[in-house]
Amino acid sequence: MALTEACAAITELVTRSAASGQVPLVVAFDGRSGTGKSTLASRVAEAVPAAVVLLDDFFAASIPNADWDRMTAEERGARVFDWARVRTQAVGPLRAGTAACWHPFDFETGPRADGTYGMKAAVVEVEPAPVIIIDGAYSSGPQLADLVDLTVLVETSETERWTRLTRREEAEFLAQWHARWTTVEDFYFSNVRPRSSFDLIVTT
Repeated sequence: MALTEACAAITELVTRSAASGQVPLVVAFDGRSGTGKSTLASRVAEAVPAAVVLLDDFFAASIPNADWDRMTAEERGARVFDWARVRTQAVGPLRAGTAACWHPFDFETGPRADGTYGMKAAVVEVEPAPVIIIDGAYSSGPQLADLVDLTVLVETSETERWTRLTRREEAEFLAQWHARWTTVEDFYFSNVRPRSSFDLIVTT
């Protein structure tokens, strides 16, 4: 499925659901890292239009790397994001029809000496819209299930996925990050949200 076709399929489902009275409609764009979720989210947001919440902004930055490494894959998946902030600072306000604002996780500066990460000084501000897209792996998990109306699984080939990841991430960071998180994705998409549980699957 080409990117244009995937965007059209999602837009059709979202438009049909919104027309039935589900407004604001909350849509989770889920999938493994590097599958093209953010690209699709931005395309759909332009077509609908929609407010986009980037779930990576809410990474649980206060948990040190050493603590992550002591957790099981299931525990890491459950705690990977600050779900309370996702609700109170992003999805909650947008569902109420008001603007959302938050400080995003500071990925670019890397981990601090204690293995935690900081937050960016700049604030992300998102205006309300009839459709709210939550863009990120684990977005259709149980932590936000009561807020999400539609779930979309974005897939691509493993070759293409790793090509994209290698292109956008430094080799050393890629190895360290995915040594910690690939098993979490494996567990989540096998046990928490298998393919059959999604409302729509698109392959780019």
